[in-house]
Amino acid sequence: MFYEPDKNNHGLRFNPFKSICVPRPIAWVSSLSAGGVPNLAPFSQFTNVSYDPPHVLFCPRADTDTARNIAETGEFVVNMATFAMREAVNATSAVVPPEIDEAALCGVTMVPSRLVRPQRVETAPTQLECRLHSVMLVPARLAGHGQAVIIGRVVGVHIRDDVLTPEGRIDIARIRPLARLGYLDYTSVESVLTMPPPDGPNAERSRRGLEGRPDMAVAAAAK
Repeated sequence: MFYEPDKNNHGLRFNPFKSICVPRPIAWVSSLSAGGVPNLAPFSQFTNVSYDPPHVLFCPRADTDTARNIAETGEFVVNMATFAMREAVNATSAVVPPEIDEAALCGVTMVPSRLVRPQRVETAPTQLECRLHSVMLVPARLAGHGQAVIIGRVVGVHIRDDVLTPEGRIDIARIRPLARLGYLDYTSVESVLTMPPPDGPNAERSRRGLEGRPDMAVAAAAK
């Protein structure tokens, strides 16, 4: 089949688009308003942008408390959402007034961050402390419904010791990160497949990129 999104002429009962860009990891973002009110909300338009230095990107609606908080304070934390925490993640997606602390409302325990003011979800296996790099607005068909593309530089990384393997790798299959599909559907990572890059003159460069190894030593040698 073929359809044009501008015409919405797919003829299906449910819009298929969000079931095509899948699975999408969930950024469980904690932020703080200029007045000091905490906010916690999940967003599934989320990915990393670069790794050296690390930056992440997520896209809330521009009129959300999260987007406003980050624009005002320039700081946020991305907490990893997991299968075990799925009910709490879903509960914090409820639309509530700006003065409501979603974490307190939903019984999620927060702990202080090291380098930014927003707190972290205590039980999240990883948390990324971020400072705002830039914001770009993507327009929507309806006025006021545009998306904010928020890019943050990761300035601090927390990893729970119990989710690290003896070899020093994050045990993704054990953590079971939560991810969004289309419709009202979710999934979680339950298996891991390892595939090294093809052999060749650029194999080491490819491996470095896939593993996310910083190029600091390479850059220092080039000076």
